[in-house]
Amino acid sequence: MSEDHYFSQEPSSPLKPKTIQIPVAGELVDVTTASGTFSPTQLDFGTEVLIEQMDLTPASGNLLDLGCGWGPIALNLGKLRPNAKVWAVDVNTRSIELTQANAKSLGISNINAVLPEQVPADLRFSGIWSNPPIRIGKKELHELLLMWLPRLEAGGEAYLVVQKNLGSDSLQKWLNEELATGFEVSRYTSIKTYRVLKIKKNS
Repeated sequence: MSEDHYFSQEPSSPLKPKTIQIPVAGELVDVTTASGTFSPTQLDFGTEVLIEQMDLTPASGNLLDLGCGWGPIALNLGKLRPNAKVWAVDVNTRSIELTQANAKSLGISNINAVLPEQVPADLRFSGIWSNPPIRIGKKELHELLLMWLPRLEAGGEAYLVVQKNLGSDSLQKWLNEELATGFEVSRYTSIKTYRVLKIKKNS
């Protein structure tokens, strides 16, 4: 049995491409997914919830899709905000390749799908969007968020979608404690079993 997870760096499972339809900027389009990535058979509902909030996205600047998978968040950001530069980041090389391929097939040219270490260290983001990889474990998740959320520019906002039964409320409490200085953490909305958390950097 394969031990691959969607957060594996180099999935060892055979590549099994699959074409599915997802909404991108309000239009249903075909994209390619594959085994060894997050939610390869359909658009995850939490991701769909997050996409529905994208009218909040800045019109320009650097936007981050943290944990991009095969690219649904990045594709929507790129299509909706053609004057922004979208950084689609994942540790999974298969996810990066799929995001690049999907962006190319849809003619979305402002997406840069890369590994975390390929993002310039001094780059700051006007917006961060993420359906974070909760299942990597609490310690690893906390390290991931503390690595990227402080890279918001002043006035920048991050939106995280987390399922209630996977600890959205405790994550909100932890973020409030860890980002007590210079940040505002709040629950932006709740839809069915998901919460969208908003993190704003004030200074």
